[in-house]
Amino acid sequence: MQLRGNIKKILFLSLVLVVSAGLLVLLIAAINKKGHSTCNGAAVTIHSANTSVFLNKQDVLAIIAPGKDNQPKGKPLSSFDLKKIEAALKQNVWVGDAQLFFDNNDILQVTVEERTPVARIFTVNGNSFYIDSAGKRLPLNNRMTIKLPVFSNFPSDKETLYGADSLLLEQVRKMSPFILSSPFWMAQIAQIDITPNRSFEMLPVVGKHIIAFGDGEDYVKKFQRLYLFYRQVAAKAGMDKYSVINVQYDQQVVATRKGPAGKIDSLQAIKNIKKLIEASRQIAADTLSTTVDNNIVANAAPSPTLTILKEQPSNTSSKDSFHHVPTSASPPPLKSRASLPSAKHPKAVMKRKSG
Repeated sequence: MQLRGNIKKILFLSLVLVVSAGLLVLLIAAINKKGHSTCNGAAVTIHSANTSVFLNKQDVLAIIAPGKDNQPKGKPLSSFDLKKIEAALKQNVWVGDAQLFFDNNDILQVTVEERTPVARIFTVNGNSFYIDSAGKRLPLNNRMTIKLPVFSNFPSDKETLYGADSLLLEQVRKMSPFILSSPFWMAQIAQIDITPNRSFEMLPVVGKHIIAFGDGEDYVKKFQRLYLFYRQVAAKAGMDKYSVINVQYDQQVVATRKGPAGKIDSLQAIKNIKKLIEASRQIAADTLSTTVDNNIVANAAPSPTLTILKEQPSNTSSKDSFHHVPTSASPPPLKSRASLPSAKHPKAVMKRKSG
């Protein structure tokens, strides 16, 4: 019995040695074949969140095989250092990631993830650049432009930021994708101006007022309060009644009144804001308690989500306070941007307006 067991072990070890030797021969043959094989071409795939890309195939090939008429096809596979080529691709500011490998047909497969701009920034000195979702600074590209939220009067031109400037850029990085994802805000917000104290003032497309937004903290709640003000008050009372709509204070909207608007302008403003509102879905089911003057009471009928409290006219008061009580309801999805009325957005206002 012991002899039979030893024979089985010997046979098993012999079989393992034969198989291992065969695999080793095949591996050596494959390595020799690869060493003598040549590249049959390159297939470049660029993944981008935009319909058009800032990079193209020729940009990528110029990095993989630099030099005039220097194509990957026909080169020995052994001449390609894929790790080095990946590192070279990632040196391009528009490349977020790159992966390279040769397939079974000796074709170099190149996959590039392009960085996605989320905001365009103008500095106080008039320079302009994009930033992506990671906050990385991206140069402008003459090949194409993309519609993005515009922030003007950024206080620094430096590529590396510290302290207050770094915090400000981080707030822009977080807030801009929220605006970009909303058809309503992309249609209504023409530009975001950065004040000397690093707060935000927004210039709307519809309405002759300034939106005092404060800093970038709690930006979702601020946009919800502003949306409710537009939908439940301004769309009924008129957009030209106020010079400033301030949403920076927690749980309230403070609107500063100005002189009476012309009847035609007021009616047109109401129509415009209603078009914007109708083009998007309600951002949040919410409750709003409001203290307003008798003019708004006469023009705006109460709704299930709006409580209007009459206030005695005051000769010294020029502000209406809209106290906001948030709920936990989440916003439903918005309609596509194509359904919104078209509006021209200014490229930027380089200098802050006085007064």
